[in-house]
Amino acid sequence: MTNESRSFLKKYTFNISATISASLMMLITLGASIEQCHAQTKLLDLPPSAELIYAVKSSQKGIPVSGEAKVSWQINEANSINKSYRINSETSVAIFGKILKTSSTGSVDQYGLAPEKFLEKRFRRDEASTTFDRQSKIISFSDVDLTYPIKGGEQDRLSATWQLVALARTAGTQLQTGHEWKIFVAGLRDADPWVFKLVETHKIQTTLGELEVLHIQKAPPPDAKGQQIELWLATTLDYYPVRISFHDANGDQVEQKIVSIKKQ
Repeated sequence: MTNESRSFLKKYTFNISATISASLMMLITLGASIEQCHAQTKLLDLPPSAELIYAVKSSQKGIPVSGEAKVSWQINEANSINKSYRINSETSVAIFGKILKTSSTGSVDQYGLAPEKFLEKRFRRDEASTTFDRQSKIISFSDVDLTYPIKGGEQDRLSATWQLVALARTAGTQLQTGHEWKIFVAGLRDADPWVFKLVETHKIQTTLGELEVLHIQKAPPPDAKGQQIELWLATTLDYYPVRISFHDANGDQVEQKIVSIKKQ
């Protein structure tokens, strides 16, 4: 074999090896990307779709009011990766009928729920909305000229509860008293960080029997003007919220207690 032939063969063999190595690296990278994509969509353990009915007792300006709240939680799976969600909530009371209707729709990403539109219609008020523009990465409001950037994980006031449910389900038995979750939550006119804290794990009596629950509290900000929220998530019932309590600084309060849960 001539020197020219040896040189050609050596160069040819090197190029083939380099090509194979590059191809293998591309396959490994692609495989890792696909695996990462699957891991991201499975990062949070979302609860099954269900319809929840609550008995509602409220005190508004000292006037006691009772009624019913219906919450529909739906997860739609186009495939193992692409998922979307929808939450509808309606509250009705005696005499006035339906006084509050809210909804939250969006997709599911690596942070969990990714809201796209939040709507709220209160008794004798026009419907208001909050938009999460995922392309421009901006949160905007129908009632005010104010925007916030989307960095990942932001929620609206309806989706925040279900994001918390998913976070608690994912953590499972690893949760300990004092654990905190920080969620940036958008309302209808502004947005701010909410901090939820696991107060205790105990048992409560409900219409569904005695249930072990995670008692979680969202404390108001230091200026004490914010709304305090308390949640009781049933660990043996897919962590669905079986009791929800809202307390405002002016003394108004709303208490929701589970009546039935129907999985869909």
